[in-house]
Amino acid sequence: MTDNSNPNQAHQPFRAVLTQHRSLGPRGFMMLMAALCLINFVVGTAFWMLGAWPIFVFCCLDVALIYVAFKLNYRAGRAYETVEVTPELVTVTSVEATGRARAFTFNPYWVRVNLHEHHDGRTELELAHHGRRLVFGRCLTDDEKREFAAALRLALTRARGAVGF
Repeated sequence: MTDNSNPNQAHQPFRAVLTQHRSLGPRGFMMLMAALCLINFVVGTAFWMLGAWPIFVFCCLDVALIYVAFKLNYRAGRAYETVEVTPELVTVTSVEATGRARAFTFNPYWVRVNLHEHHDGRTELELAHHGRRLVFGRCLTDDEKREFAAALRLALTRARGAVGF
C-alpha cells in the first residue's frame, strides 16, 4: 500500500532513462584490444618468420576489424529513451546515437501501458492512446520490461491523482 501522508506525492514527476547495457567498459575494452594485438602480433610474426608473410597482414586486419566493430557497437550504445510522467503529459523522448531526438506526448488520463507477452517469452512494451501506439523500451530485457511496465503504471496512477495500491 502506498503512503499518501505527503500531499504532494501524487504530483511528483516520474522520470526514467532507458539505456542499453554495456558489459565491457573502457578499461576492459583497452585490455581486450591489447591482448588481441599481442596475440595477433605473436602469431603473425611466427608466420612471417616461416615465410607466410600474408598471414601477418590478415592478423593486423583481424585486429582492425574487431576494433571497428566495437567502436560501432559503442556508438550505437549512445542511443537512449526518456520517459516522463506528469499530471499534464506523458512524454517519451527517443534519442538516436547520432543525437537526433524525437518526442511523443500522451495525455496521462487516456494513455494505457500495454505489455505484450509472446509465446516464446519475448515481450513488447507500448503506450496506447486513442488508436496511436508507441512501442518503446526495446533496449530492455524482458524482465526489465515487466518491471518498468509496473513502475510506469504506478506513476500514471499517481499522476492521475488516484491512490496507488
